[in-house]
Amino acid sequence: MTMTSVKTGARAGNLNIGPIEVEVPVVLAPMAGITNMAYRRLCREQGAGIFVSEMITSRALVERTPGSMHLIQTHPSEQVRSIQLYGVAPKTVREAVTMLVAEDRADHIDLNFGCPVPKVTRKGGGSALPWKHSLFREIVQEAVKAAGDIPLTIKMRKGIDADHLTFIEAGKAAEDAGVAAVTLHARTASEYYSGHADWNAITQLKEAVTSIPVLGNGDIWSADDAIRMMDQTGCDGVVVGRGCLGRPWLFAELDAAFRERAGIQEPGNRIEPTLGYVAQTLRRHLELSIEFFDSEEHASRDIRKHMAWYFKGYPVGGDVRAQLAQVSSLQHLDDLLGQLDWATPYPGAGAEGQRGRQGSPKRPSLPDKWLESQELSAAEQEVVAHAEIDASGGQPWLTTSTKLHPFRLLPRDIPSSMQSVCCKKPTPRGAVILHEIGHAWCTRVPCADSLRKHRSSAPPQDSILRVIASPTHSKLHRSAEKLRVVYAWIRMWWTPRAWRMTLATHPLVTTGKKH
Repeated sequence: MTMTSVKTGARAGNLNIGPIEVEVPVVLAPMAGITNMAYRRLCREQGAGIFVSEMITSRALVERTPGSMHLIQTHPSEQVRSIQLYGVAPKTVREAVTMLVAEDRADHIDLNFGCPVPKVTRKGGGSALPWKHSLFREIVQEAVKAAGDIPLTIKMRKGIDADHLTFIEAGKAAEDAGVAAVTLHARTASEYYSGHADWNAITQLKEAVTSIPVLGNGDIWSADDAIRMMDQTGCDGVVVGRGCLGRPWLFAELDAAFRERAGIQEPGNRIEPTLGYVAQTLRRHLELSIEFFDSEEHASRDIRKHMAWYFKGYPVGGDVRAQLAQVSSLQHLDDLLGQLDWATPYPGAGAEGQRGRQGSPKRPSLPDKWLESQELSAAEQEVVAHAEIDASGGQPWLTTSTKLHPFRLLPRDIPSSMQSVCCKKPTPRGAVILHEIGHAWCTRVPCADSLRKHRSSAPPQDSILRVIASPTHSKLHRSAEKLRVVYAWIRMWWTPRAWRMTLATHPLVTTGKKH
C-alpha cells in the first residue's frame, strides 16, 4: 500500500518511521484505558505527530474478541493508523501482525516490551521479556517479516532492575531484525513510574543504535522538557505519556516548540489555558468518547478518571470536583461546567509537573527463577505461553478451535453457597468466573460436555479454584460467557459438601465477595 505522510507543512524535525515522514518528532505513548480513538483524535486536533492506540493483546486480536476489534478502530482523520501490540508467543504475534496488514488496519505497528504491571511481568511478558534474549529476538524477527512494508517499532524499558539491564542488547537486536525505530522509557521495571527517568540511558542507546531512529520517553511534562531531552540525549524524537493526561493541548505546545526550534515559527506560542479553555476541551473529549463508545453512559463513566487531571491546580471547589467525578451524561457535564468561572486564569505551577501514576520502586513480579538464565527453560515456556491470557481483555477460556454452548444461566442454576459470590446482584457486576483451573483446562475445554470427557484427569481441588470478580458492567456479552463457564464447572464437579466447604473458605472467594 502507499503510505500517507504526516505532513501538512514545513517539517519541524527529521523523524522518519520507515516511509512515514513525521512533521513534528512527537509520538503519543500508548496508555491502557487512555489512548482510545477518542483521545487520539482530541490530541491530534491540537498538534502534529503520531498517535498510538492503547496496548492490544495479540492473542485477543487473533481470536477477534469484541473488545480487541473495538480497540483497533481508527478514524478517517488518522493519517497514520498506529497500533500497539503486546505478545509473548512469536507465532501469535506474527498472526496478529499479519491480520493487521492483510486487512489494511494499520500504517504503523508498535510492539510493547515495556509494561511493568505485575500481572504481565509475573508471566514473563512486558518489560520482563527482553531478559530472555532469544525469545525477544524471535518475536521481533517474526513481527518484522509479517509486517512487510509496514514500519514496525518497539517500545521497551532499561531492563528489569539496575542489575539486569537489557536495553542496549535489545536495541541492537531490534535494529538487526529490521525494526523502523526503537523507543526507550528510561526507567527499569522495578522503578515502575517512580523517581526520575534516566535520560543518560537514552544517550547510550542512541550511541549504540545508529541506523534507525531512537525515541526517548520518560518525564516529559512540558514542551521545554521535550526540547531538553532531544538536546541532551541526541534522540530523534520524544514519546509523551503521562504528561498529556488532562492536558491534550500539550501537543499544541510541542508542535509550536519544535517549529520554533527549527526556525519556522516565531517564539511565544505557549498555551496557558483559562478554566474556560479546559472546560471546552473536556466537553470535546466527552463528545468524542460518546461517538467512540456509542454510549453516552459508558463514555461518561470512562471520562471520570480524567477529571482530576483536567482540573489539577484550578480552584474548582471540592463539591464540584466530587460531582465531576460522578458525571453521568453530556448534559450533566454542561450543568457542572456552567457552575465554574470560565475566566479563571491559568494557575501556573499548580497545574504543571507530574501527573498520573507515580508510586515507589518495587520488586518486579517475575516467574520463578526467571533471572537465573537469559535462555528460556521448558518450565518458563509454559509460563510464557499463558502470559497473554491474563493480560487479554478478551475471553481467556475461548480459543479459535473451541465454542461455548449457548445455554442460559439463571440464579437457580447456581448452588446456594455460590450465590453470595455469583448472584449477589443479578447483573453483570455480580459475575464471577473460574478463571485459572490449570491453563490447559481453562483454555481448551470450556464447555460442560467437553469437560466430562476429561473427568478422570480432573486437577486436585486446591488447583481448581481461582475466582475473580468481573465488574464488566457495560460488556454484557463477555459477562454472559463468563457465567456460562461458571455453570460448566459447577455442573462438572459440583458435590454439595466438598464444593460448599471449598468455596466458603477459599481466600480468592473471600476476595471476590468484596467486589
